[in-house]
Amino acid sequence: MIKRIDEMLKLWAEDLHSPVAESFGGASGGNMIAMLMECKGELIRGTRGSRVLLDESADIELIVNKHLEPRLAQVVREHYCNHESFMRQKLLHCACSVRTYYLRLHEAHVNIEGMLMGKAA
Repeated sequence: MIKRIDEMLKLWAEDLHSPVAESFGGASGGNMIAMLMECKGELIRGTRGSRVLLDESADIELIVNKHLEPRLAQVVREHYCNHESFMRQKLLHCACSVRTYYLRLHEAHVNIEGMLMGKAA
């Protein structure tokens, strides 16, 4: 895993996919665009003090939902957003072994880093 991307994904999940974000987001379910629409463009950040910029959270959301291969996106969502399942349940849901799970997670980190860097270039 890439440590910087790991930290960004943890904060992305906390910002957009935690139970707190979903209850705050109402019908938007933590979707950044939907939250902006609900608030008429005036989104006030919470007091959690996220270290991921609003743009980066939106970029990561777009990358995970639209640009990652489905098997990679599934592992990312399971690893960072699903805190209620045990590891064996995550492996069963992703239909892979522990080794494959972490290989996919690393591949997702590499892809996300590449897409974020490509956006900055």
